[in-house]
Amino acid sequence: AVRVQQPAPDFKGLAVVGNDFQEIKLEDYRGKYLVLFFYPLDFTFVCPTEIVAFSERIKEFQDINAEVVGVSVDSHFSHLTWCNVDRKNGGVGKLQYPLLSDLTKKISADYDVLLDKEGISLRGTFIIDPKGILRQYSINDLPVGRSVDEVLRLIKAFQFVEEHGEVCPANWNPKTNPATIKPDVDESKQYFSKHG
Repeated sequence: AVRVQQPAPDFKGLAVVGNDFQEIKLEDYRGKYLVLFFYPLDFTFVCPTEIVAFSERIKEFQDINAEVVGVSVDSHFSHLTWCNVDRKNGGVGKLQYPLLSDLTKKISADYDVLLDKEGISLRGTFIIDPKGILRQYSINDLPVGRSVDEVLRLIKAFQFVEEHGEVCPANWNPKTNPATIKPDVDESKQYFSKHG
């Protein structure tokens, strides 16, 4: 079972990177945050909206030392074909990050997102820190897409805590709600006296 604060399960496999196939592995992302997100299938309906949303915002991830990898149980050939279909026709077009093939379903099983009966993955989102430790994960049921804004917010919050040693309250946002809490019984009262 995957657990926050524990090493993320190792993975490696063939991915579509640009217009080529390339083997990628967890180790490739050491020293950076990694958003590993699982989606059910290529050529479906909610999936392209998420995949394109992450691709369109990739610079925001890279600006905060983070990378993104999408994963499904489709083959790398299916991924490549989908990347060559125009977005107006249900494709995803050229992506700015790798789409990893999990044809054996091992990665999906290792990350506890595999629906055994259907043979596809739930919408799992995993934030792995630069040391390979799982910091956060969430899993959506099939019909509901995820929020790229929330994934970015979470990475920024983990980075803030690491840099400043203060903790981030509910709805913390570095621009719109930047107040943090000192993790000390007495010092935390500074926050609660203003926001309690």
